[in-house]
Amino acid sequence: MIYNAKGRKIDIEDFTINYIEFGKGKKNLIIIPGGGDGLKTVKGMTIPLTLMYKMFAKEYKVYIPSRRNEIKEGTTIKDMAEEIAKLMDKLNIKDADVIGVSQGGMIAQELTINYPEKVKKLILIVTAPKTNPIIQESLNGWIKSAKKNEYKSIFIDTAERSYTEKKLKSYRKMYNIMSKLTKPKSLKRFIIQMEAILKHDTYDRLDRIKNKTLIIGAEKDRIVGVEASKQLHEKITNSELYIYADYSHAVYEEAKGFNNKIMEFLNK
Repeated sequence: MIYNAKGRKIDIEDFTINYIEFGKGKKNLIIIPGGGDGLKTVKGMTIPLTLMYKMFAKEYKVYIPSRRNEIKEGTTIKDMAEEIAKLMDKLNIKDADVIGVSQGGMIAQELTINYPEKVKKLILIVTAPKTNPIIQESLNGWIKSAKKNEYKSIFIDTAERSYTEKKLKSYRKMYNIMSKLTKPKSLKRFIIQMEAILKHDTYDRLDRIKNKTLIIGAEKDRIVGVEASKQLHEKITNSELYIYADYSHAVYEEAKGFNNKIMEFLNK
């Protein structure tokens, strides 16, 4: 298996978590995925996610965890952060550099606020300290579609909001096939995770984060909005802010050299 990558499932108290582990470095890196985890966990995604983050494999032991499998209605972002903390304890990870993408960035905020000793450096990517009109419009629409079991609508709207027009020109041709191939068995998990985002609010507690932090936003982000990244930077005193001008929410997939920027920050 490339980079010694393995897909695993672990029992923690009364729940289980699927996670991917790869790399041979001596340092730990935890990458918390976004809300797409509500549609599909990392199970079965070992190869594509390892290739996506292969740059970190030499210097780090990398862990990419999903939310718990037995997710319950009313689960909060703080609950999800608690699960990451328990996973770290179970795996004997004393501390780690932490990357959080979108909803994963919200979880990373709660983890750092409540367990600052567990987080070395923090990277927050296209995420927000609290809900805003852009988030509400996006998520309420997806929740409405999910309750009607209209997955294709969610798939298309997410893509249209996430990618540049250049990417969409080729992507749109595959909407029908991809929406059928990726359709989850149930949208209940997705609804729970979206509702958790709508209740997320760390804004008045962000000053507790003293860890060195890199915040990456996108000027044309149509899911959380660029102002959310600026709010994080204003409230986290020991932070750097970088805004990509020509990208939307999927900047971490599209922007050339994106992971290099993260590695530069981690190596400072």
